Amino acid sequence: MVEAMDLAVGKVLDKLEKLGLDDEVVVAFTSDNGGLSTSEGSPTSNLPLRGGKGWLYEGGIRENFLVRWPGVTKPGSTCEHPVMSTDFFPTFVKAAGGKPKGVGSIDGVDLMPLLKGGDELKRDALCWHYPHYSNQGGFPGGAIRMGNLKLVERFEDGKVHLYDLSKDIGERNDVAAKHPDKVKAMRKKLHAWYKEVDAKFLQAKGAGPKPWRPGE
Repeated sequence: MVEAMDLAVGKVLDKLEKLGLDDEVVVAFTSDNGGLSTSEGSPTSNLPLRGGKGWLYEGGIRENFLVRWPGVTKPGSTCEHPVMSTDFFPTFVKAAGGKPKGVGSIDGVDLMPLLKGGDELKRDALCWHYPHYSNQGGFPGGAIRMGNLKLVERFEDGKVHLYDLSKDIGERNDVAAKHPDKVKAMRKKLHAWYKEVDAKFLQAKGAGPKPWRPGE
């Protein structure tokens, strides 16, 4: 699969060069989730990351994001800021010289400062919502990352786990008990985000009109 993908991307780049568009087109490459690590045949391993597709751990949500933009993004440069696919819309609309219209609120942020070599991004948190079970394993829950701290909330029992990704990229050392204030603040912010985006939750059949939400 990796070889086939490499060949396919190469064909796109070759075609752009043949058409004389290779210096005018932004090429971005990423994935919608981490590699499969459980069930469905022969799984891959995302070590040292924990979990994979269908999980809220880094193995399921951390992917590479590669950009080729001649004259703007320096070849071979790297960036340590985490970004999201929701950032692509405002970023590429601006790159094309446009302004988003008629779309209401925009979830993502403009990545242009980073693509131009800067080191500042105006965002204080990244949030995830995965309210269901799947055949890849995992559990219904949500997560929030602020700086290097990441909080994972399980909807089944309301338990939360806190990880310092700068020291524990594999998310094996839960430090929630050591930082109760951080847990409280991050959980509050995550719950506020649920309401802001009108996040949907699983509802037991016949349980009534009011859907369950964390903390209830």
